Amino acid sequence: MSSKKILVIFGSTRRESMNRKLAAAVAAQLREKGMVVTMLDMAEYELPLYNGDLESQHGIPEAAHHLHEAFRTHQGVFIASPEYNANVSPLLINVIAWLSRVQEHGGLHSAFGKPVYALGSASPGGFGGYRGLMALRSMLELALGARVLPAMVSVGMAHEAINDHGEIIPPMPRQMLDRMVSQLVEATAY
Repeated sequence: MSSKKILVIFGSTRRESMNRKLAAAVAAQLREKGMVVTMLDMAEYELPLYNGDLESQHGIPEAAHHLHEAFRTHQGVFIASPEYNANVSPLLINVIAWLSRVQEHGGLHSAFGKPVYALGSASPGGFGGYRGLMALRSMLELALGARVLPAMVSVGMAHEAINDHGEIIPPMPRQMLDRMVSQLVEATAY
C-alpha cells in the first residue's frame, strides 16, 4: 500500500504560534504512522485581502493557484486554526476565500470536496479554540462541501500544555490528538 499524502497548515504567521507547534505535533504523529506530510507556512503565500474587484481586474493570485494545487494533490488536510473572537483567524478566512475562487483543475470540488479534513486548535484560553473550530467546521462543510472528520483536537492553556519539544502534556488533548490522527489515517487509507 502506498503512503498517503497529508497537507498540514496553520492559520497564523507568528513564529512562536501555538498553532504552529500543534501542526508540528500532528505532522510528527502522522509521519510515525507512515503518512507523507507536507507542512505549509501561510507566511510564504502572498495573498492580498480578498476583493471581487481585485479579482476582476487582476485575476487569481499565483499563490492561490499554488495553494489550490497543494490542497487538491493531498488525500487529507489538517488545519491548526487559531481562534479570533470565537471565530476563524482572518488569515485562514482569506486563504479559503481565494482558494474557493480558483476554477481550474476541478475548482472548488478538487480543493475542498476531494481531501478529507481534520481540525485542531491551540489557545491560551481554557476552551482551546473550540468555538473557532466550530466556525471553521461550519464554513468548510456548509459553504464548501468539505468532509470534516468528527474528531478534533483542542489544546487549552496551550502555553503550558505544549512543552519546548512540541509535545502535548495534558492527557485530554493528547487523547484528542491520537483519536483525530487515527481517524485521518483511516479516512485516507482507501
